[in-house]
Amino acid sequence: MRRELFRTCVLVALSMNAGWIGWSGHVLLLPVAVAFPLLWSLARTRLQAVAVSVAYFLAASRGLPQGVANFYGQDIWPGLLLWLVASSAFVTVHSVLWTNRKGWRKPFRYMAACIAMAVPPFGIVGWAHPITAAGVLFPGWEWWGLAVMAAGLAVMVTPCGPAAATAFAGLWLWSAAEWTTPILPAEWTGVDLEMGASLGREAGLQRQQDLIDVARAQPVGSTIVFPESAVGFWTPTVARVWQRALSGTDITVIAGAALIEERGYDNVLVTMSAQRAEVLYRERMPVPGSMWQPWRSWMGNGTGSEDAARAHFFANPVVEVGTARVAPLICYEQLLVWPVLQSAFHRPDTIVAVGNGWWTVGTSIIDIQKASSTAWARLFDLPLIISFNT
Repeated sequence: MRRELFRTCVLVALSMNAGWIGWSGHVLLLPVAVAFPLLWSLARTRLQAVAVSVAYFLAASRGLPQGVANFYGQDIWPGLLLWLVASSAFVTVHSVLWTNRKGWRKPFRYMAACIAMAVPPFGIVGWAHPITAAGVLFPGWEWWGLAVMAAGLAVMVTPCGPAAATAFAGLWLWSAAEWTTPILPAEWTGVDLEMGASLGREAGLQRQQDLIDVARAQPVGSTIVFPESAVGFWTPTVARVWQRALSGTDITVIAGAALIEERGYDNVLVTMSAQRAEVLYRERMPVPGSMWQPWRSWMGNGTGSEDAARAHFFANPVVEVGTARVAPLICYEQLLVWPVLQSAFHRPDTIVAVGNGWWTVGTSIIDIQKASSTAWARLFDLPLIISFNT
């Protein structure tokens, strides 16, 4: 009994460290998360598997309670509750699919868990997926790298797990020695802002003019990317202001905005130039809870979605900006697997990752988003443009 308790404590401690270090916001530390399947496979009982899964996920998503408290201006308790609720999908999938049987069953079940946490519905909260480390271990390998990574994760839960871990460690050291960051496309600029909670909420003419001045200061022919929510509510008036301000320039601006419609609102990216001003991209996966609230319509509260963001799960995986095919990722989408893989399937020329992370102060959430985006960009050897507000 004491031996099993000691074993459980060791597995939980190691799993917690794998989640904490792997998802610390440093892209080259992402491969530490690959230790999770090995620890999961070493569990001798389903209860141990539950404990290992809880430790990993809670450690990886540790910034959520503080972020929720910052966003709503409340104490940390609602954030702690949401933290536990968010972990339930990950823990449920990995506990239900856990098995102590030998042979092909364990790797088959772990692959089923990986797939379940990569695509909706469970993939909606599929943060901290170990397969994200493929971009660090196999940069430039594209879909082959993803396949080899998946196969390696499957081997990690077999008796050959230690050998697979050793191989991953060797690849990790080689990759770290040769590591290069994704290139920035010529004539593209990602603008980081420090406007706090006012971005997207203060939408007066002066705020628009401040952003216009930043855009017009860029070289002729540039494509400028502003963060999520940068221009506030998207209206015909805002569109005309920007189109007139950019008249006589060869500058294209991509910026975040909110488009209000009858049955809710869309979190969008808009494109603005002297020739046009229009919606470019509608977010596929807004943040569950604070933005995406489908239960309102299920509960029959009026139309049920007037104040909630809509999810366009598999829509617009790539968009056209001039002659470039762009894979947009807004904020929360950068933490998930399926949005970037869906976009990669359509062979984009570049990835654009934007966010409005003022509420993440005191956490590593933005760093984790950037690390995840960087890893995916390196896997598919794509240029990456990042723009965040803090």
